[in-house]
Amino acid sequence: MRTALVVGTGLIGTSAALALAGRGVTVHLADHDPEQARTAAALGAGTDEAPEGPVDLAIVAAPPAHVAGVLADAMRRGAARGYIDVASVKGGPRRELEALGLDLSSYIGTHPMSGREKSGPLAASGDLFEGRPWVLTPTRDTDTEVLNLALELVSHCRAVPVVMDADAHDRAVALVSHMPHLVSSMVAARLEHAEEAAVRLCGQGIRDVTRIAASDPGMWIDILSANPGPVADLLTDVAGDLEETVRALRALQSADEAKRLEGTSGIEHMLRRGNAGQVRVPGKHGSAPRVYEVVAVLIDDQPGQLARIFADAGRAGVNIEDVRIEHATGQQAGLVQLMVEPSAAPVLAASLRERGWAIRQ
Repeated sequence: MRTALVVGTGLIGTSAALALAGRGVTVHLADHDPEQARTAAALGAGTDEAPEGPVDLAIVAAPPAHVAGVLADAMRRGAARGYIDVASVKGGPRRELEALGLDLSSYIGTHPMSGREKSGPLAASGDLFEGRPWVLTPTRDTDTEVLNLALELVSHCRAVPVVMDADAHDRAVALVSHMPHLVSSMVAARLEHAEEAAVRLCGQGIRDVTRIAASDPGMWIDILSANPGPVADLLTDVAGDLEETVRALRALQSADEAKRLEGTSGIEHMLRRGNAGQVRVPGKHGSAPRVYEVVAVLIDDQPGQLARIFADAGRAGVNIEDVRIEHATGQQAGLVQLMVEPSAAPVLAASLRERGWAIRQ
């Protein structure tokens, strides 16, 4: 691939353009808002000048509701040898293109499974997709050349290609992305009018659950409008679980011992189901999940503290598998949770103590 056209210079489009430009591909940028395309160009994602002729690959990064229209326009004017979109739903856009009577041999639907809570070109990064799954949904009509162009794009972005059926993809993202976002928003909504004293008690748990609720509502309306059925089906199941959980909690309030035992059993059943589902979430680099030991280090909120901890861990010969930071409320301090292999935890804790770090047991 030598040339590409990116239509839609938001977070995903600009990030893909940055990755391609960084690999020496000549990238042309277009957007319904010319100022946004100019911003992406200023970031080094390419040029906002139109290409003189057909490019190798056109990448449509428009909202799901507009993908088919933008693709149809590009295909009718022969903008590229191959066409892809990066929308988070795949079945709907393809059916729309089929209804328009277009030859879809030069098209393949794709979806990079990566993103951020922020949107727009200023939030973009050339390494946004590194190590992340990038779904490709070819059909029997897809030209081999177009599939190869899509695979080359994924390679340039250092993502991991995953081939799926379009409708299976839409059901999958409803489960692992769209439904969780709505649930996160529902939990966060409970905080809107909560007492300030309660909100000040927020810890890492509520931050983890509500993090994705900070995303742009307009973007999510577009996404959910394109995949409402599978999401609604999943939320119906969640609603059933909620009803069962509420009944179990009410039973725990009962003066009747038999009802309390029934409530305890119901809550335990739900929690164990959660355990069973959580262990299926892929671990580091997509491998089977691993159980790590946590070494908790108290730090002051000052520049260079994290760098010192990581450097000292390196001197101890210990690899940090993951890290979390819990900030103390009302204090310029925090707790850094270093996740390491169980056998390495005593070594790391002892080494950090020797270097003056305060370890929380």
